[in-house]
Amino acid sequence: MRIIAGDWRGRKLVAPPGEATRPTADRTRETLFNMLASRLGSFDELHVLDLFAGSGALGLEALSRGATSCLFVEQDSAAVKAIRSNIETFEARTRASVQQASVMSLGPAKSAHQLVLLDPPYGTGAGEVALDRMLRLGWIDPTTWIALETGAKEEPRVSGLECVADRRVGKARLSLLRLATDAA
Repeated sequence: MRIIAGDWRGRKLVAPPGEATRPTADRTRETLFNMLASRLGSFDELHVLDLFAGSGALGLEALSRGATSCLFVEQDSAAVKAIRSNIETFEARTRASVQQASVMSLGPAKSAHQLVLLDPPYGTGAGEVALDRMLRLGWIDPTTWIALETGAKEEPRVSGLECVADRRVGKARLSLLRLATDAA
């Protein structure tokens, strides 16, 4: 696994050992960030939330492309160790913070984030449940872009959000979501 673009392009990422974490494949991550870049234009000054962070590859990719900050949320201790190692390797301590916890334990947000990245375990519906919670707790507002990776056959639906783009890449489905216009 490597960073695809930006300041850290080509640099290797550490992934947690074992089968507990399924890192997003480079090709899938590249497709996702191309989808986001065509809509955002730039990642500069974005505050990013990486949920079910695993190795931290998604959030680190956003930081590499210019995001101001990223909060990584992951409950698996081996994955948290990998995220912290990657943050140290890329000297991103001032722009990154890690919270070892379940996504469902997050409390109210101090402010909404402009980009929310989710890569929950496939087939669990955990992403939809987390997004519903993030909506209610102020992590998402009309300026927020949400990128959700699920299994290719899953069709994620979250009340209050609308899908603005959807792609299948191998075994993954990438969905870009926004606050529904009638909910804004």
